[in-house]
Amino acid sequence: MTDPSDRHHLPEPSADEVHLVARGIATAVAPVGGLTDNQCGLLQAITLALTGQLVEYRGLDPLDPEELAVALAERPVEYRRRIVHHMVLGELILVPLPEAVAVRVAEYAAALGVDDDFIRIARRYAQGALGLAWVDLRRSGFTDRWTEERMAPLYTSNTMEDPFDAPSLDPDLAARWHAFAGLPDGTLGREVWRMYEMRAWDAPGSDLGASAFIAQHDFVHVISDYGTHMEGEMEVFAFIGRADPDPMGFSWLATMVGLFETGYVHEQGFFRSNVREHTLQMGGMAHRLADAIRRGKAVQERYDTDLFAVDYHALATAPLDAVRAMLGVPPKGEEAVAAGSPGIFDLDGMSEAQKEWAATHGDD
Repeated sequence: MTDPSDRHHLPEPSADEVHLVARGIATAVAPVGGLTDNQCGLLQAITLALTGQLVEYRGLDPLDPEELAVALAERPVEYRRRIVHHMVLGELILVPLPEAVAVRVAEYAAALGVDDDFIRIARRYAQGALGLAWVDLRRSGFTDRWTEERMAPLYTSNTMEDPFDAPSLDPDLAARWHAFAGLPDGTLGREVWRMYEMRAWDAPGSDLGASAFIAQHDFVHVISDYGTHMEGEMEVFAFIGRADPDPMGFSWLATMVGLFETGYVHEQGFFRSNVREHTLQMGGMAHRLADAIRRGKAVQERYDTDLFAVDYHALATAPLDAVRAMLGVPPKGEEAVAAGSPGIFDLDGMSEAQKEWAATHGDD
């Protein structure tokens, strides 16, 4: 963990600044005919969660790139980059994504002095080059950041050239995970294993287990108290992505939107595209996603470490509440709770197959 610096504790934007930024985002991402209901709902929820300001995005006065850039000239590039990512998120939920919108977002990014791979990725989506976009997303967000040092917290003896290499047998790793079953109730390791038991999941390192890398996010499911159905995966990766001090962490959210909302991404690891029900259009999901971003931001400001790089095995014997306090994880917000965000051990936070197993075998 690095020592969080003053750059993570920027002055909160005034109501006027929040409104002005909203005007810029709305102008950048609006297709012909104006913002969609989905865009308005999501952008409004994110603004409310992060700033406490309720902004009605429909009908905002336009704001051109230069005006926005002048207004934010004193803000650091990290702040401006996060605003550009909200623009990118606002365009990525459009199906199809109009090229005019992608071009316009690129113009705003340039005016704000932000050079970001996600802008190019969105442009490829707009051009229908989904394969190239996925190559860019995977490289920029994941493989370019994969280093030998990232292997240490995984406790696997198998070499991984790529974070999404197919899992392979690793008896020592599987035994390490099974040992979590013997830890006291309420510890991180025991609660993670309880999650596995409720879902009849095999341990990483076993024949049908997840890869050691992907299994890192299972710890975060428990720590953040998000479910393991599609909506829960969207929440947990929004949380993980925003908690990452590297802005490339946004790739997690961009990927999950592609998997579970738009179909722009076909697969990642063991996740497969599923847009039978557009996740972000489900009741309350805009507030749940926005709250996950808010909570991830709080963790970044407190802990300042990619959550995939944390040694959770070393923390397995610690009480879960102590781990949450160490990371600086705030409770879920009122809007997310009212929207029905289920916890990791709630039946509503499971897929249908997971619910069936849990109902048959109980939580034991």
